[in-house]
Amino acid sequence: MDHIDHVLIVDDDREIRELVGNYLKKNGLRTSIVADGRQMRAFLESNVVDLIVLDIMMPGDDGLLLCRELRAGKHKATPVLMLTARNDETDRIIGLEMGADDYLTKPFSARELLARINAVLRRTRMLPPNLTLSESSRLIAFGQWRLDTTARHLLDTDGTLVALSGAEYRLLRVFLDHPQRVLSREQLLNLTQGREADIFDRSIDLLVSRLRQRLQDDAREPAYIKTVRSEGYVFSLPVQLVEPQS
Repeated sequence: MDHIDHVLIVDDDREIRELVGNYLKKNGLRTSIVADGRQMRAFLESNVVDLIVLDIMMPGDDGLLLCRELRAGKHKATPVLMLTARNDETDRIIGLEMGADDYLTKPFSARELLARINAVLRRTRMLPPNLTLSESSRLIAFGQWRLDTTARHLLDTDGTLVALSGAEYRLLRVFLDHPQRVLSREQLLNLTQGREADIFDRSIDLLVSRLRQRLQDDAREPAYIKTVRSEGYVFSLPVQLVEPQS
């Protein structure tokens, strides 16, 4: 039996969540609806979903807090599309920094939401199977560096700490989750910026340059992130999960 994508809609507006749920269902998706963070947590305890549509402006725990919670827990790999009632760039930036994969401003058409959902699901599946941290491990070792995935910073062999921005951390995690595999600019753009990528957008090259500086990686002869002509980038070193010492 073919897999039918399951979308969870989290919105305190009953009319919106029911209209959206019915529209997505009519267009081939399996949908479930909940009204707030408490119901979302209860639902996810016993159900698996392929994507979460998450409203930002909700009473109690808002969507930004819930997105951060999802990214820190067992649902960290589930794509999140955020809805905001304001055309506020701050909300968008914070949402993407929290780990959202895309965003949409209210009011929106159900057709556009469906297109965004399908785009996020499509690009999520573009990548090969990824490295999964165990519940106990939090360090990823490569070359002279270790990445602390809890504190989101780098440590070198001398214990020197190097802070990373949210975008730098997300890009590095993508590389470390898929070492020694060529990743296109489109894949990297989608996964780090959470939007439909323009394949001619060179902003990913600037972000790679910034990350190379953090890693002290010579762009002329890089040891970590190598450019593959006409294809993208590859993280060239093997990666190892570090379990805590007992």
